[in-house]
Amino acid sequence: MKAVVFEQFSAPPRIQQLPDPTPEAHGVVVKVMANGVCRSDWHGWVGHDTDIQLPHVPGHELAGVVEAVGKDVKKWRIGDRVTVPFVGGCGTCPECHSGNHQVCDSQFQPGFTHWGSFAEYVGIHYADVNLVALPETLDFATAASLGCRFVTSFRAVVDQGNTAAGQWVAVHGCGGVGLSAVMIANAIGANVVAVDISEEALKLARQLGATATVNAAKVANVVEAVVEITRGGAHVSLDALGHPTTCFNSISNLRKRGKHVQVGLMLAENSMPAIPMSKVIANELEILGSHGMQAHRYDAMLAMIESGKLVPERLIGKRITLEQSIEALMNMDKFEGAGVTVVTEF
Repeated sequence: MKAVVFEQFSAPPRIQQLPDPTPEAHGVVVKVMANGVCRSDWHGWVGHDTDIQLPHVPGHELAGVVEAVGKDVKKWRIGDRVTVPFVGGCGTCPECHSGNHQVCDSQFQPGFTHWGSFAEYVGIHYADVNLVALPETLDFATAASLGCRFVTSFRAVVDQGNTAAGQWVAVHGCGGVGLSAVMIANAIGANVVAVDISEEALKLARQLGATATVNAAKVANVVEAVVEITRGGAHVSLDALGHPTTCFNSISNLRKRGKHVQVGLMLAENSMPAIPMSKVIANELEILGSHGMQAHRYDAMLAMIESGKLVPERLIGKRITLEQSIEALMNMDKFEGAGVTVVTEF
């Protein structure tokens, strides 16, 4: 198969021909029809993830068709249209038994724990637990864009944030994760304040339903701006970027008993951010993480997509080739353009 491979961290990847994967007894091989380019892939490429062993094929936002099936798989057949959460569960540990596959004790992640989907084929483990059937009405590019950013935002807004209609939601960072959160929060009836330094990203946030926007590069104090717009602070606030500044602002702009949800990864030098703990205690704030979403929760999100309440295809910015994905991957930290970039030609 053709795949993007890097043999050293932070060194330019290149296209290589590799042996096709074979399915584990409990797994399948998926022919990749579309693959999202995500900042998490950039973190892996620069060496922020200790699971990665070189040489490596990145990629975890995928959609495609089942190509081969392991002997113990019962629910899936060759030709099935599928996607998969970026965090997979084993199905047998205490966390999986409680329904929380996204924090499985033995979790796997394509593109991190094993070779991923910047390739023509990818192996997926524990298929009966982790695969998600795609509606015929959902194209592969849109399905791939759901895999990390959209589902993480759905869980952050709906499950972790427990956001209710009429509440104020602040979204710090309007990349793929943040724009997904804007759309989802708006769809359930919340009022959204979107924060970013890019006018292009903020324009798209408004088109996706943001009630108000704040350009962090142009206001004197982001927290004060959000508190003023929301008349007292956000009920729920997300750091959708993963930076000490956005994390601090997201916690600080909450009203009393508000919830901060950390969605953006905080790795390397950003892994120990400052937190306004005195405010957390005095105002009884909650700090929550959001780490993907279980396969069994996709039904609620897919139902909203099929009804037209969520329109994730509006988040797709560029459709590129596998060869072009190399430059896109290396430049993910530059936050160029708006929307989600998806590989659709292999």
